[in-house]
Amino acid sequence: MRHVQLFLCLVLLNLPIGLVRAQLAQAVRVEVPADPNEAEAFDVLPLAERGLLMTVRTGGIVDNTPTRFHFQRFDKNLKLIWKRKVTQDIRFRPLLSYHNEQYEYHLLRNYDSNEFEFLQLNLDDGSVETHQGHLLDQFDVQQFKVMGSQAYVGGYRHGRPVVMSFSFFDHTAKVLPGMYVNNMELNSVEVDDARREINVLVHSSRRRCTFSIRTYNYDGKLTRTVDFNDPKHNLISGKLLPINEQESMLVGNYSTDCTPFSQGIYVTRIRHTDSADAADEAARNIRYVEFSQLQNFFNYLKPNRQQKILAKAQKKKEEGKDYKFRYRLLVHDLQPSPNGLTLIAEVYYPQYRGNSIMYGGYLRGADRYDGFRFTHAFVCGFDKQGNLLWDNCLPIKELVSPDLAEMVQLSQQDDRMVLAYPNDGQITTSVIQGSEVLRQTETFKLQTNIENERVTFSAQENVMAWYDRYFLACGFQKIAQNRPNAPQREVFYLNKLTYSINAPAKPAEATTRKNDGPER
Repeated sequence: MRHVQLFLCLVLLNLPIGLVRAQLAQAVRVEVPADPNEAEAFDVLPLAERGLLMTVRTGGIVDNTPTRFHFQRFDKNLKLIWKRKVTQDIRFRPLLSYHNEQYEYHLLRNYDSNEFEFLQLNLDDGSVETHQGHLLDQFDVQQFKVMGSQAYVGGYRHGRPVVMSFSFFDHTAKVLPGMYVNNMELNSVEVDDARREINVLVHSSRRRCTFSIRTYNYDGKLTRTVDFNDPKHNLISGKLLPINEQESMLVGNYSTDCTPFSQGIYVTRIRHTDSADAADEAARNIRYVEFSQLQNFFNYLKPNRQQKILAKAQKKKEEGKDYKFRYRLLVHDLQPSPNGLTLIAEVYYPQYRGNSIMYGGYLRGADRYDGFRFTHAFVCGFDKQGNLLWDNCLPIKELVSPDLAEMVQLSQQDDRMVLAYPNDGQITTSVIQGSEVLRQTETFKLQTNIENERVTFSAQENVMAWYDRYFLACGFQKIAQNRPNAPQREVFYLNKLTYSINAPAKPAEATTRKNDGPER
């Protein structure tokens, strides 16, 4: 389930009526007036068939005023269920959020001390509880999860990784053991509610580049450590997915030279037992899949370019050498499937712009950071034994994001999948079935639902796979009538979209409903 955050003034998106033979159609649209004179942060959390939660945060963003949360819960037809406004103590500023089936949590901190606050919102009725306590000072927080009545906060202190647990019951905090060491990076903190375990994934930046999973019980006791230190395959990241009561699958990307550049993906099974044999078995039975072994990974390139890359890789192998790929991957959370699991990852690189100038007799780069450019996404299916069943590719054209966030969304419809991503006021879709592309990429222009209106400004599009065959789109727009010097209105909107695979959709008459906006 994707949790999308949109910040401040004018971030765009609207999802439109489909073209004549398009399969993407707009069903319902809700507009929330945006205040151009106030900094606002919008957050949309899809809740599958339960609807969605929209959070509007004002105050404390660019000024020294109390932070105000305006929570609004909508059903799946975008009808308002309840509203709730919460004004925070001016000392606390928001850091991170997390959600499970019943609650959404917000972590806030007092930057003048080591005092933190945990806000707990009940998604069913909007009731709120808060918990305050103390964590470490000089704590650079980067991870936040909750399980039961305990929060787990991960980050760095003096350059070393730390994970702390905080009890909502007695407001006590403690540091999880075995983490505070040099040359170690915190990859992720994952909670396993079924087993009441916390898995901390860490990566050593020393020469051997060991990747480890450290498992703690609910009380914070270290119960299991699984180390991966193959000198030829350095694991970069990992995602865990339980497949039964005794085992989980670990999938991620790896390099061959202890760098962030991926050479391929890996998969292994981990048995949930404290025995050393289970840890050795997981490391011993790991399977590596180089990018050149994937059937469709390079389909984002022109055929001649594909052939050259694969020919070079094959030549290196015949010479007993490795061909060095230079890809950065954003790996999504694993999705369970009837046969096993589905992995989706996006390939990106940091993009800079500008010129180079002479300075002090040396050539000095004056490039400015522009964001992250995405080139393509690839999807892989694995069975429960870790065998690769199929792979596919979605080319991404001219997409740059200021933040490294998931852009491509996957909607499972029976044995077929709809892939979609937004860009420059449009949504691009493709339909796949395993390694086969059933429908090539199609682009749908985003537009308003009212005649004689036009979008005058839009940016930072967001689209989310919601439930069944529905997508959810949201964002900011400036809209004006089609006449000279017409006044503009600024809105944040929610759009419910449908994508039907079985038959081409006809242009749908969309419903627009204006909401009175969040309470102030």
